Amino acid sequence: MSRAARIGILCASVAIFCYAGIGHVLGRTTDDKAYKSLTVYGEVLQKIQQDYVDDPNMHTVTAGSLHGMLESLDAQSSYLTPREYDEYKKKLANAGTGETGLTLSKRYGYVIVLSVLPDSPGTQAGIRSGDIFESIGGFTTRDMSVGQAMNLLDGQPGTGVKVGVIRRGKATPEEVDLVRAKLATPKIIVQKVDPDILVLRLPTLDSGRADEIRNRLLDAEKQAIHKVILDVRECGRGPVSEAIATARLFVPSGMLTTLRGQTVSTQVFSAEPKQVVWKNPVSVLIDATTSGAAEVLASAIAANHRGDVVGERTFGLASEQKLITLDDGAALILTVANYYNPGGKAILEEGVTPTEVVRAVPEDDSDTTEEDAAPPPEVQKEPGLGPRPLSPEDPIFHRALDLLKAPVKKAA
Repeated sequence: MSRAARIGILCASVAIFCYAGIGHVLGRTTDDKAYKSLTVYGEVLQKIQQDYVDDPNMHTVTAGSLHGMLESLDAQSSYLTPREYDEYKKKLANAGTGETGLTLSKRYGYVIVLSVLPDSPGTQAGIRSGDIFESIGGFTTRDMSVGQAMNLLDGQPGTGVKVGVIRRGKATPEEVDLVRAKLATPKIIVQKVDPDILVLRLPTLDSGRADEIRNRLLDAEKQAIHKVILDVRECGRGPVSEAIATARLFVPSGMLTTLRGQTVSTQVFSAEPKQVVWKNPVSVLIDATTSGAAEVLASAIAANHRGDVVGERTFGLASEQKLITLDDGAALILTVANYYNPGGKAILEEGVTPTEVVRAVPEDDSDTTEEDAAPPPEVQKEPGLGPRPLSPEDPIFHRALDLLKAPVKKAA
């Protein structure tokens, strides 16, 4: 690094510390912890610049520290450099931007696939929920935020991106090509599994989904169907407003969820009796591939004792992010509020616990060779992540079916 660059960085650091110090003295901040943290951060930067074994690239060091800072908050908060944010804006503004149909988060320090949209590039490439992305586009995800990962995965339809995938039961990554595509909103999958029972599988909770579900329920009543199963496994997309609107179709009274954050006014969402269209039995199927808005829906059904919620604990991702631009052209994607269940627990931290716990059938790893040794122990700990069985032997579905068919016990 040149002498001029060193002096520039030093002057900038001094300016920041002076501003923070003056603000502290004048009472502009009442938080001593923030002031002390700033001085520690500055001291660490200074030591790196002076004592590191090689002449460090301080721009890279600073960007890395900001990435780590955001990731330490939660899996969805991200820092985008000026270049990354510029790419992000262009892709967001382009209605023709292609994607891969994946919902991502971070676990074990790497980017992990939570769910995959049906008929998407992810599905076509054989990507499954629970897969770990060791790399995207040649960059390790160990140092990558979810925002950066999505930035790399999205792009011009028809173009490809390579990902290094570590699958359950494998130790080494497999290189997979994903070809981006412009995706249509996936349709609800409807199946009549019994003369009296209808299954609605919801791949997303995109805008307008609640109205679609409402119409399906009204049609079911006309067909003398009196029991419904909502399958929200692999459901990881859509605004929470759709989850609330859907819950109001079933729940006649009580609190559905609460949104609150440090700078976000508390909002309490309650049931609205006039919006109820289904008063018959309902069950909801969940597992660790259920995230975001779908968690709010499942939580509202369970907490208000409206129906059985069957399966495994959800991932825990129901929150709101805000895009905050910085003066140097960079940006933050910052979690500013969490959704809470009616019991007051943050879904982001707790997930949604089913009222009837049923483990999914584990994936068959019988073809694993000795060269493909088992993944690290911490990867094996995650019980719910993995492809949802689509066979008739699906234990979660069959348990929900049994509960709906069981005779109703009369009060003594």
